[in-house]
Amino acid sequence: MVGLAMFGLGISMFITSELGLAAWDVFHQGFGRKTGIPTGIVIELTGAVIVLLWIPLKEKMGLGTLLNAIEIGLVVYLIDDHLPHSNLLVVRFAYLGVGLLSIAIGTGLYIGAGLGSGPRDGLMLGLAKRGISVRVARTGIELVVLAAGLALGGAIGIGTVAFTFGIGPLVHVCMPRLRLRGDVTVLASAH
Repeated sequence: MVGLAMFGLGISMFITSELGLAAWDVFHQGFGRKTGIPTGIVIELTGAVIVLLWIPLKEKMGLGTLLNAIEIGLVVYLIDDHLPHSNLLVVRFAYLGVGLLSIAIGTGLYIGAGLGSGPRDGLMLGLAKRGISVRVARTGIELVVLAAGLALGGAIGIGTVAFTFGIGPLVHVCMPRLRLRGDVTVLASAH
């Protein structure tokens, strides 16, 4: 639960920085702009659809999957408008850095609990089980989703670049270090 809350907080920090969203959030924002649905709700709806992509990857749902689909969007929905905004670039860059670390650590905590991954991370893990490193799988997914988000009119910036190329390596480092004893999630070695 703490990991998922950290993930939602990190997303909110990216949004508040106004320096560019994470790739998935570029997609969520673009989709929300096209439909008028709030970002937090789009996150939850997208998660439900992504689980269908697990079928060919033979990923299994768990309690973590359900909690991810509900909690992250809920945290963003509840705190997104309550983080203090600033025009100071140092504060906005701090939001980016802390947000990125919060998402990476949160990912390691919630996946490391061994209760199942969230919809988006299930794609990453499904590829990792097929021999692709977490770093490469996550970065590739981020690039594909970023392209879709741009096509829908989502906003990008320096934060988008930092997230797209930074989250894969950070998650690659955090996941094995934050696993609980007994977690059997298969991770490919670094490539």
